[in-house]
Order: sequence, then structure tokens, then C-alpha cells
Amino acid sequence: MQYKYVVLTNTSIASFMALLDSNIVLISLPTIIRKLPDTPTADAIWIIMGYTLVIATILLAIGRLADIYGRIKMYNIGFAIFTVGSGLCSISINGFSLIIFRLIQGLGGALIFANGTAIITDAFPPTERGRALGINQVGGVAGSVIGLVAGGVLTSTLGWQSIFWINLPVGTFATVWAYVKLKELSVQTRGERPDVIGMALFGIGLTIFLLGLVFGSVSGWALPQIGLMIFGLILIGAFVYAEMKIRFPMMDLKLFRVRAFSAGILSNLLASISRGAVSFVLVFYFQGVLLLDALTAGLMLIPFSVAFVVFGPISGYLSDNYGSRSFATGGMVISAIAFLGFSLMPLGTPYSTFVIPMILTGIGGGLFVSPNIASIMNSVPVMRRGIASGMLSTLVNTGMLLSLGIAFAIMATSMPLSTLQAIFAGLPVKSGEVNLGLFIDAMHRIFLFMTVLSAVAAIASFLRGSTKAR
Repeated sequence: MQYKYVVLTNTSIASFMALLDSNIVLISLPTIIRKLPDTPTADAIWIIMGYTLVIATILLAIGRLADIYGRIKMYNIGFAIFTVGSGLCSISINGFSLIIFRLIQGLGGALIFANGTAIITDAFPPTERGRALGINQVGGVAGSVIGLVAGGVLTSTLGWQSIFWINLPVGTFATVWAYVKLKELSVQTRGERPDVIGMALFGIGLTIFLLGLVFGSVSGWALPQIGLMIFGLILIGAFVYAEMKIRFPMMDLKLFRVRAFSAGILSNLLASISRGAVSFVLVFYFQGVLLLDALTAGLMLIPFSVAFVVFGPISGYLSDNYGSRSFATGGMVISAIAFLGFSLMPLGTPYSTFVIPMILTGIGGGLFVSPNIASIMNSVPVMRRGIASGMLSTLVNTGMLLSLGIAFAIMATSMPLSTLQAIFAGLPVKSGEVNLGLFIDAMHRIFLFMTVLSAVAAIASFLRGSTKAR
């Protein structure tokens, strides 16, 4: 097997595991809330957000370290940590311990995500990168599809703990294989130091902002909660200022002078905020409102992922030959139309109608992701691919965090906490359709918000200019 295909196969396994883990936990979350002791609504959201938070806050630092010490070494360590974290999650005794073990998983995920895209970019020539990244995305989405089904089957038959066991054999094999087969192709930048100040300001600032957002949603918007959010934003602002002054920043702001890079990064961030909470909202609609079991809910979400799988590699292949702008921009336009469709659907809409915007959402994401990533990575110098990959993944995960936090805030401030707890746990809601109507209203507002952001992301994507692999 040519080395580039070894790279693609191994990194696709990594994408497979990461997205399988995300969906398998999400589809099983109502069962976890019911079965795992001491798991209130606030803990439930952090089981999802904690994993992504760790990835978002340290990805930039890892991208910087990878440029200095080598991407393969970091990537291999990440696989091992992710696998160990999965095993620990399966032995959690309460909601808090599961959050902690998910943080360990997130550390491994960060080491994988920060380097996977750059490793593929190093191994493939520019004219093949879009196709390679598209195949890598297919591996990830295949994991998300299997996660939806496997989560339902495993949770129903073996208990929620079993959803983490599936990572152990796959992770062990891939860790050993990566250690034996992958080799360093990157040009390492000796003499540069990690940006500890930048990592601390960004990580602490984002964490404090999200804490204020979640606490405010659950307990009310008093001065302490608003103060946390403001303080978090101040620290993030200080991070941006520090990055302009530090000699070796973890976020290379000079890259934003390249139009294809800045437009691609901005559209990617907006796209992540707009679509990051789609599965989160639909899982609780299917299990909390319609009271379906985990397996049925997972099966009903499959069209979304299948549409992504079909269009992801096609758009990646075509963008290698015809440029990225039209595919990425068209994908965001289709996503905006899909979210608008969701926002207009009342309670009791037949699944045959409900599935149409789900498929359109998958098509839009499939058209957007691979061409956009290829455009971003092709626009940066070889020696900055590690930090560019880290910036890309950081903003994707930051967008997902903001999407989840905003969606949760809209839900929590739209209905009594007892109603939200019942919906999150997949239990019947008191007062029936009255309180369920509050959830549907909140869902409509969430999808309208997604519609607007997707439209803005389409504009940002179009402004990247004509991009074709060279």
C-alpha cells in the first residue's frame, strides 16, 4: 500500500472513532440521564460539551507543539489517550465522574484532530487533497451513522456503559498501527516555544464564558452569570491582543491576510455554530417529545448522515478540478434552506415530511466541508500547516460549543426546568401538549438562528475568491 493511503486509512479510522463517539453518546444521553445516578440537566449538557471544550481549548497549543516536535508523535499519543479515556468512561459511577473521564477522552481527541488534517495534507499532492479529505470525512460520517444505530442497540441490550467499549479494540489496533507505520513528513520549526500565555487566556476565557451561559440558562440571568460571560469575553479579547504581541503565537494571525484562508475559516466557524446542535436538538425531539426509544431515534437520524456521506467525497473530488468556492457556498445556501424548513414544522409533522430538511442538511454539509478544508489548507505555506490545521479544528469545535450552549440556553429559558429535565431524560412531560409546545417553539427559534448564520456563512464563503488546487 502506498504511504499516502496508509495515512488516509489510519486518519479515517480516527475520524470514524471520533464521530462514532460523539453520536453514540448523544443518542444514549437520555438513557444515561435516567440510569446514571446524580445526572441533572446541567451535568447532561456538560457530558457533551466537556469533551468538545477540551478539544477546542488546547487544539491551538497542540498545533503549535506539532509544528515544533512533529505531528506523528502527537497523533500517536492522542490515539492512546482517547482509547484509555473510553475505558474510563465505561466505569463512571455518577454524572460528575463521567464528565471528568470525557475530558480525558477530549485530550486524546484534541491530539488527533489537531494533526489529522495536516498529516493528510503532507501526504497528498494538492490535486488530490480535496478527494482525500472527502474520503476522510466519509470515514467520520460512517462512524456517525454506525454510532446512531450502535448506540441504540448497545444501550438497549447491554446498558449505556457498553457504548464506550466499542472504542477499545478499534483504538488499540489503530494506535499500534499508527506507531509502526506513520512517519514524519512535516518540516519542523526548531527553536520556537509553546505559547503558554495564549493557551491559558483562550482556554480559561472560553470555559468561563460557557459556564456563565449554562448557569444563566438553568438558574436565571443574574449579575454573577452575566459577569462570568463578560469576563470570559474579556479574556478572549486579551488572547487576541496577546497573539499579536507574542513572538511565537499559537494562533498565527498573519495567516488571515490570505483571503482564501480568512474567508474559509470564517465560513467554517459560522457553519459550525449553525449546524453544531442539529443532532442535539433532534435527539431530544425524537426521544423527549415523541418518546421514541434510542434505537428508533438513531435510525430516524440516519438520512442526515447518509446524505453527507454521498455528497462529501463527490464535492471533494470535483473541487480539486473546479475550485472550492461554488461547492462550499452552495452547501451553505442549501443548509440555510433546510434550517428554514425545520423552523416552520409544527408538532406532529409526519416523518416523511420531517426527513426532507434532514436530507438537505446532510447534502449542504457534504458539499461544504471537504472543499472548504482543502481551500484553507492549500492556501497556507507548508511550514504553517500544523498551526493552520489546529486553528481550523479549534474554530470548528468552538463553533460546536457555542451552538450547543446557545441551543441549550434557548431551551432552558423557554420552559420550566422540570419540563426540560423530563424531555432530556425521555420521560413523559406533565401538562402534555402545553409544555411540549414550549419545546417546539424553542426548537423553531433555534433553527431560525441557524438559518441566519448559514446565510452569512454562504456570503463569507463566496468572498474567498476563485480557488483551484495548484
